[in-house]
Amino acid sequence: MKPIAVALTGASGMPYAVRLIKELILQEPLIYVMVSQAANTVIRMETDLKLGTSSDETETNLCDYFNAKPGQIKVFSKNQWTAPIASGSNPPRAMVVCPCTMSTLAAIANGLADNLMHRAADVVIKEGKKLILVPRETPYSAIHLENMLKLARLGVSIIDANPAFYQKPKKIDDLVDFVVSRILDHLELEHDLLPPWQAD
Repeated sequence: MKPIAVALTGASGMPYAVRLIKELILQEPLIYVMVSQAANTVIRMETDLKLGTSSDETETNLCDYFNAKPGQIKVFSKNQWTAPIASGSNPPRAMVVCPCTMSTLAAIANGLADNLMHRAADVVIKEGKKLILVPRETPYSAIHLENMLKLARLGVSIIDANPAFYQKPKKIDDLVDFVVSRILDHLELEHDLLPPWQAD
């Protein structure tokens, strides 16, 4: 089975990304990870995770932080065009951009594959694989919404980082788990983060 790719951009919402990777580590033998420069800054502001200044250092730090098996996480740099996810001949089976900035969403919506993250998303779309974007912005402008509509019409899943409250959350982790549970649902991965909806 081919890996799942996870891309972190510079939007607020890094706890969602951290929780997502933690869950994927439990199920996936290999995870591809891409981290933008802005994401590296934001993740230091919002979590206790320190990534590093190079892809190798980031890979080591992620493996240590999540207690991953050797080789379970593979980090690619921004311009690593020889990465397997840069080619339609070897796409990941799915890709999640979490959190997703509006600039990244716009680049993907308009086919601007000017770095590996954008190119990987472009490959996933053109090869008919699952692409999930997790935007974290408010309010949305008409431009943002038009770009989302364009992507939704292409089959991209837009999972807004917008937690629900019917599960009566008691802590921030419960809110994070709600959003991550929806991402895992769309990846068709089992989890126990949230019980299925069942009205009284």
